[in-house]
Amino acid sequence: MPDAVVIGAGPNGLVAANVLADAGWNVEVLEEQPEPGGAVRHDRGVDPAFVNDLFSSFYPLAAASPVLAALRLEDHGLRWSHAPSVLAHPLTDGGCAVLDRNLDTTAASLDTFEPGDGAAWQRLHQVWQGLRPGLLDALFTPFPPLRATARLALRLRAAGGLRMARSLVLPVRRLGEEEFRGQGGRLLLAGNALHADLAPESAGSGGFGWLMAMLGQTYGFPVPAGGSGALTSALVRRLESRGGRVRCGHRVEHVVVRGGRAVGVRTAGGDAVRARRAVLADVSVPALYGELIDPAHLPTQLLDDLRRFQWDFATFKVDWALDGPVPWQTEQASRAGTVHLADGMDELTRFTAQIAMRQVPDRPFVIFGQMTTSDATRSPQGTESAWAYTHIPHEIRADAADEGINGRWDTKDQELMADRVERQVERFAPGFRTLIRGRRILAPPTLEALDGNLAGGAINGGTTAMHQQLVFRPLPGTGRPETPLPGLYLASAGAHPGGGVHGAPGANAARAALRRNRPPGLAGAQRLLAHRDRTGARR
Repeated sequence: MPDAVVIGAGPNGLVAANVLADAGWNVEVLEEQPEPGGAVRHDRGVDPAFVNDLFSSFYPLAAASPVLAALRLEDHGLRWSHAPSVLAHPLTDGGCAVLDRNLDTTAASLDTFEPGDGAAWQRLHQVWQGLRPGLLDALFTPFPPLRATARLALRLRAAGGLRMARSLVLPVRRLGEEEFRGQGGRLLLAGNALHADLAPESAGSGGFGWLMAMLGQTYGFPVPAGGSGALTSALVRRLESRGGRVRCGHRVEHVVVRGGRAVGVRTAGGDAVRARRAVLADVSVPALYGELIDPAHLPTQLLDDLRRFQWDFATFKVDWALDGPVPWQTEQASRAGTVHLADGMDELTRFTAQIAMRQVPDRPFVIFGQMTTSDATRSPQGTESAWAYTHIPHEIRADAADEGINGRWDTKDQELMADRVERQVERFAPGFRTLIRGRRILAPPTLEALDGNLAGGAINGGTTAMHQQLVFRPLPGTGRPETPLPGLYLASAGAHPGGGVHGAPGANAARAALRRNRPPGLAGAQRLLAHRDRTGARR
């Protein structure tokens, strides 16, 4: 009997299993899909000569994560690769904002829009440098991060206190208007905010856009050499080297509860897997509380709050094998791993307004990935492995382009939407479509079929909006990996601090389980030593 059963072999589940294995626990991970990785997987499904990431590709949060750094995955085969530039946001008039790991290069790019905006970016970066240690500590620490918050508060005071706090909760449109005179800096912030589901007018989108931009400025948007699944492979190898086990093709359909405590799971195949100490769930919040647990074991208030849980936007993705480099109108875009495609701030606002009205956008904001530019091993020399994704509403009432997309996502819907995405790329790269050797469409139902956590194509484990963050994530009054059932821990992106490949929800859940199972005598001794340290007494 294992000490712990982990439901789901996504990055958070694998991080949780590794942390427990490091503590000497016997760990078994059960995964529904035929291979591990969740949304961190690649294949050669578009063309045998091309590697395409199925879901996520760029990992700035992984590069910044102390959780992943502590696992030393480089010792287990992981290597990172970078494009020459981090990100580009071209415009149809020939302008292009560039985010580069070289601060002066980024600043020079913004000065082409408006002299002085480069210095404004450098000021924002200086604030980031002062806040970064405390901010990252608070971000990756279980909520409430009391010590990290206290340290961050001191750094915030040095950075301007309430004025800086105000900037972090501003809508990104307003933050951009206050900090920059030209479009360049504003677009870098707003495009990064839309990596989540934060519209330019959403409260807190300024802070999120600034955080993602500064992560890119400092760490880049690195990719695992050879494909995103290389990150998963390193996590699995590390776990197995410590005696852990991953079993794929085993869908957990029920958490077994006895005596008011989670004691194991039952699979769809009828297998009962007992857990001596804990069950950790790397699954979505609605799946955990709405499917895997008998409602009789959950508080009425939690079930009521679950009805108010909000997903992030749905996602539509296209993968390509291209016979040559993308013919961008602006040369700067050809050097970037990630390219944002929207012709100005108003087009971003229009895009998110259409989603809010439950319309399929007619000019979708496209996040475009150039994978061979980022990692030369992804396709033959002179070609490009590429993808793009855009957001759409979960419930579709109308098609803003009046082409008849209705949300059934049959072949007709998929082809119409993929063509629309390609037309958006063509606006900024005329001739793009002539290079397409192969295309694969991943509509919301396909994404969910490949990873059950991506319900309806939502990729963030729930909205990033302020009403479902911190103490409100995943539900009001929670904010921690512990659940109402003793022995059961939430280890997915549904928990604080949310989506992104950084491993914090998994590590937080594992540490909570370890604390709960710490021998009482050891816990008491540690508290005594801590008290003596605080009072200056000798050990």
